[in-house]
Amino acid sequence: MTSQGHPKRWLILGVICLAQLTVLLDNTVLNVAIPSLTRELHAATADIQWMINAYSLVQSGLLLTAGSAADRYGRKKMLIAGLVLFGAGSLAAGLADSTGQLVAARAGMGVGGALLLTTTLAVAMQIFTPDEHPKAIGIWSAVNALGFAAGPLIGGFMLNHFWWGAIFLINLPVAALALAAVIALVPESKNPQGDRPDLLGALLSTVGMAALVFAIISGPGHGWTSARVLGTAAVAVLVLSLFAYWESRVPYPMLDPHFFGDRRFTGAVAGAVLITFGMGGALFLLTQHLQLVLGYGALEAGLRTAPLALTVVALNFSGLSARWATRLGTPVAIALGMLLMSLGLVSIAVLDASGYGGTLLGLLLIGAGCAIANPAMAHAIMSAIPPEKAGVGAGINGTLAEFGNGLGVAVLGAVLSSRVASGKSLADGLGAGQLVGAVAVVAGGFVAAGLLRKAEKNVA
Repeated sequence: MTSQGHPKRWLILGVICLAQLTVLLDNTVLNVAIPSLTRELHAATADIQWMINAYSLVQSGLLLTAGSAADRYGRKKMLIAGLVLFGAGSLAAGLADSTGQLVAARAGMGVGGALLLTTTLAVAMQIFTPDEHPKAIGIWSAVNALGFAAGPLIGGFMLNHFWWGAIFLINLPVAALALAAVIALVPESKNPQGDRPDLLGALLSTVGMAALVFAIISGPGHGWTSARVLGTAAVAVLVLSLFAYWESRVPYPMLDPHFFGDRRFTGAVAGAVLITFGMGGALFLLTQHLQLVLGYGALEAGLRTAPLALTVVALNFSGLSARWATRLGTPVAIALGMLLMSLGLVSIAVLDASGYGGTLLGLLLIGAGCAIANPAMAHAIMSAIPPEKAGVGAGINGTLAEFGNGLGVAVLGAVLSSRVASGKSLADGLGAGQLVGAVAVVAGGFVAAGLLRKAEKNVA
């Protein structure tokens, strides 16, 4: 990178965003296929949740290791490997004929996705100058939101014309195009003195998080005090405690404990976990609400979630959200953005008892909030980490997002199951889940804003 940045940096950003979009779509594209999978594969609620969580939990467990490997061995190499693995997993998922095969294929896709999610942001941090980082991260964040919200739209279109496996096979041509572009355009960058991958830490974090989510999924059906749930929860606590101990002792940790001494980092971390917890779980419930309560088909449901993505893209690519964030400052921007998202979730839960109006208002509010808060949080995390550890920083950012999303699906799914089991209607259960998500999001906004404001005062 020169002092002016890489001469083809904007074209390269487009290429890595294409690779990023492919992975992000699969975080949400499966949501609209839930009725089809339930019918054709005889999948239970827990099966559906594991189809979603197998993907996100494998990613969240491997992102830190993938980021460390990218820093040491080359970010371009990891991008190429990620695209190949992700394509192979997509092929296996599209051809699966049982719930077990689909869960396994989704886990395989998560391995490739981990490599992609860490390297895209790390490459962006390398090819742009520090002054351009906020704008580049804003575009990167807009693609994140686009993938988050466009998944149901693309999934609905595919299900309206093809069988459910097509939602995975559509990844193949996109991955092939991204692979060719990465090979031709993306420069290699690495830190030869980087630490070696923390393989034990990756194993402990993956096992611990999977056990935690399994306990939450099993709670409504087996009872929160059952041996199955309490035993799995105990395993989760033990393994995650071992992970924390290992990271504090090992000389090459995936998650360096010293990062938490920076309030910019801890504030952004707190906000990232809670926002993805609330949003991931809420979107999981929203697609079911549109189809099972309001009676829309898969494509209609996907189209009705599109205003969220369109709002984010419009505000980020026009530069409006960046100007607002600069004028307000990072802490206020994050608090305002997450407050808007929370109000959007409340609108969906409270105002949409019989129609789409409350959902539309909610999606517009959520989109505006995402456009303001998400880039600010990502930039706060990356700016608190040394440039030579850009891959690790991207891994931390992605881990928080993936873990929050997976846990949100599990917890809000458990809220839904508990309400329905207690005799409430499906609509009531879905609304309760949305409100839980709203509380998590607004709490994240104020926690993050408070910590970031303290950090700014200390620096001043």
